[in-house]
Amino acid sequence: MTDNASLVARDLAALWHPCTQMKDHEWLPLVPVKRGKGVWLEDFDGNRYIDAISSWWVNLFGHANPRINAALRDQMESLEHVILAGFSHEPAVELAEKLVEVTPAGLSRCFYADNGSAAVEVAVKMSYHYWRNLRRPEKKRFITLANSYHGETLGALAVGNVALYKETYGPLLMETLAAPTPDCFEREEGESWEAYSRRQFEPMRKLIARHHQEVSAVILEPLVQCAGGMRMYHPVYLELLREACDEYDIHLIADEIAVGFGRTGTLFACEQANITPDFMCLSKGLTAGYLPLSAVMTTEKIYQAFYDEYDNLTAFLHSHSYTGNPLACRVALETLKIFEDDQIIVRNRELAEHAARAFAPLADHPHVREVRQHGMILAAEMMKDPKRREPFPWHERRGLKVYQHGLANEVLMRPLGHVFYFMPPYVITESQIDHVAKMALEGIDLATRD
Repeated sequence: MTDNASLVARDLAALWHPCTQMKDHEWLPLVPVKRGKGVWLEDFDGNRYIDAISSWWVNLFGHANPRINAALRDQMESLEHVILAGFSHEPAVELAEKLVEVTPAGLSRCFYADNGSAAVEVAVKMSYHYWRNLRRPEKKRFITLANSYHGETLGALAVGNVALYKETYGPLLMETLAAPTPDCFEREEGESWEAYSRRQFEPMRKLIARHHQEVSAVILEPLVQCAGGMRMYHPVYLELLREACDEYDIHLIADEIAVGFGRTGTLFACEQANITPDFMCLSKGLTAGYLPLSAVMTTEKIYQAFYDEYDNLTAFLHSHSYTGNPLACRVALETLKIFEDDQIIVRNRELAEHAARAFAPLADHPHVREVRQHGMILAAEMMKDPKRREPFPWHERRGLKVYQHGLANEVLMRPLGHVFYFMPPYVITESQIDHVAKMALEGIDLATRD
């Protein structure tokens, strides 16, 4: 009979886990999961945990959701997969039509890939290839934001700006241009989010003006730099950037992989600035945590730059074996139907307001610099001396103590360094939010004691 100990032993003999120093598991126990239901995960010894981070931000409507399960079972009976080159199928077509309907106006074409990093690769290649087809091959550089993250394949790493990755894999990456982040954590005392985001746009504007002849696109995560510590900024930055990209004839790539599908209070973060990017990358919540799938939405203008006689060799060059997988597309369709049927965005706003109240006491903690929130994403930043903005040394791994306290009290919390964050499935209840908030406060208190 399988129990936690036996499965962990088998795991450590064969598996290599992502984003993990495996030697840690000599003293930090793995958590083997037997089943999930709603917000709960249960291990083989009967312990359970509220999935307060949506299993790396993918789960929207709870584990083992009955509606999604039924849709998946139904699709399995008719078609599990077929090549999407020269062939088609109804789930892929219907999902593309639905994504054109719900994404910002003007995004009329859908290109499928397998995951978020692949979507970023597609958008970067498509932007560059667009200019090449227009006989402007000099436009081959990309502007990114400091502290940005867009995935871990080489192209996605290149247009990100995480120091550790750049230091480790730098020789393998193309060179990019970096603008300062609009992250409002750095604003002056008394300065509003909007004022700071406007001020931080000026270096971006200058960078665009100086390099626009050689720049293909600007890529950013709208409103929240998630992997960069859940740092947040005001929608006005997106408005200003859209205007500058139009003025200087460069593309805008919106990486909504983590922030899309209701996370920031609207279905897509770009809606809060009332803008349409040239490319929108989607994944994670697209399939509510069930199956790998991503999509890149783009405009008719960009599509037409590739639409040509075969002999001209202008076709876009990108393919994955599982492109447009019918099972994943069917799950994504059911996910979007749940948004409509259950008025999820309205309900999320109520849950976000409750979370703001529940987590408000964190702001009074002597080692918390800031509690920040965009919709269903909330974060608290632990610091050694908040008034002086002095961080804890990174190697002290204080966030790990919050994680361990949570597991001991039925909550999965996985801080990003010294940043606690809350990004739960949308089926979480108010009382469950209260419990997570209580454990977060206790965990932060334990983690910041000398």
